[in-house]
Amino acid sequence: MKRIKISKLLKSNVPKDEVLIKGWVRTRRDSKGFSFIEVNDGSCLKNIQIVADSTLNNYQDVSRLSTGSAVVIAGKLVESTGPGQEWEVIAGRVEIVSLAPESYPLQKKRHTDEFLRTIAHLRPRTNKYGAAFRIRSELSFAIHKFFRDRDFKYIHSPIITGSDCEGAGELFKVTTLALGNPPKKDGKTDYSRDFFGKEANLTVSGQLSAEMFALALGDVYTFGPTFRAENSHTSRHVAEFWMVEPEMAFCDLEGNMDLAEEIIKYLTSYILDECIDDLELFAKFVDKSLMSTLENVASSDFRRLSYTAAVKILQKSGKKFEYDIAFGKDLQTEHERYLAEHHFKKPLIIFDYPKNIKPFYMRLNDDNQTVAAMDVLVPKIGEIIGGSQREERIEVLEKRMDEMGMPKDDYWWYLDSRRFGSVEHSGFGLGFERLLMLMTGISNIRDVIPFPRTPNSIEF
Repeated sequence: MKRIKISKLLKSNVPKDEVLIKGWVRTRRDSKGFSFIEVNDGSCLKNIQIVADSTLNNYQDVSRLSTGSAVVIAGKLVESTGPGQEWEVIAGRVEIVSLAPESYPLQKKRHTDEFLRTIAHLRPRTNKYGAAFRIRSELSFAIHKFFRDRDFKYIHSPIITGSDCEGAGELFKVTTLALGNPPKKDGKTDYSRDFFGKEANLTVSGQLSAEMFALALGDVYTFGPTFRAENSHTSRHVAEFWMVEPEMAFCDLEGNMDLAEEIIKYLTSYILDECIDDLELFAKFVDKSLMSTLENVASSDFRRLSYTAAVKILQKSGKKFEYDIAFGKDLQTEHERYLAEHHFKKPLIIFDYPKNIKPFYMRLNDDNQTVAAMDVLVPKIGEIIGGSQREERIEVLEKRMDEMGMPKDDYWWYLDSRRFGSVEHSGFGLGFERLLMLMTGISNIRDVIPFPRTPNSIEF
């Protein structure tokens, strides 16, 4: 007999026949010669009730099943006579694969997120985190589907790189040198004797590599892990996170904004259609406004306005912000959320940021003060996408690199792309974990990634 997952078993068109399921015990209760066992196999939020009667040859062992125990059940699927479920399984055989001890930490009670982070290896077994990571899986699939349906090519950008895309310097070093006694040259570490012959880092972005492929294949995207050694303990930052980064040739800022709006609305609608049971858990227990927020995101035409206009709105708002707002300063999360949640009450895209707060690769506007950058802001999160039209003019790009003190020799290959057949092109980065926070209402980024990497924490 072939195993069937509970997610398929609970569909109303399942034939009433012998079934085989494998999973873990959530709860068990006894009543007059019967044990009623709630079993979940992780395929969906709902459990299936197993009815085991005292005629089973191992009923004495079955009646001692504890929460967390692993079981294999063979039996007949029948319509349930009890409230709360449509189907149940009358067990013909119960095989105990593993009996969990009483010390199993996930008992039938509410556990705090803080506690569950200390047992991140077990928290996917809870309703909340099982639902979160099923949604994460569905979102991953939907991202690939979105781009494939639009004829984008998927590329794998390097994890180890010699470049700093953002220029912020918050990089994890990769080395094979002896840390206690590295070779020296002129008083500094001699990286010429390292594995790659120069300094190497974990990547902060796949963008520069994606640009090279966009200028060959047209429309491409990367989707993979990125790393930032930022000593931050906020609810929005982790050291390892995932980014979705499309790059399009022959595409200006307007086309870039169009795609950014399209993907957010598409993914939101997809999750509303495909993950409704899991979403309802979050709407009930995590964020009661979740469904209205997602429906607003999916149905709204995103408002577009310049950075200058956004600053004026914030300055005239009458609201006291923790961080001052003035032209030339980057927008903080509190500013972004005010605009999305209170002023416009829907997603928006801010464009044309001052050049002094943006990286070297963004296209300089004719005013020589701003660049063709854009950020997508959504309620509850703030910035969820950051992108730009890239600077395709080699002379302007070189001047910007000089202004920012960047060594052009290290980026010779990047400059070559502007030297040989350069065209206008653009792209953006979508923070995958922030997207999950939007979809679930979860407010801490540590709770939407399986094993969060944060300062002083690398367990599991």
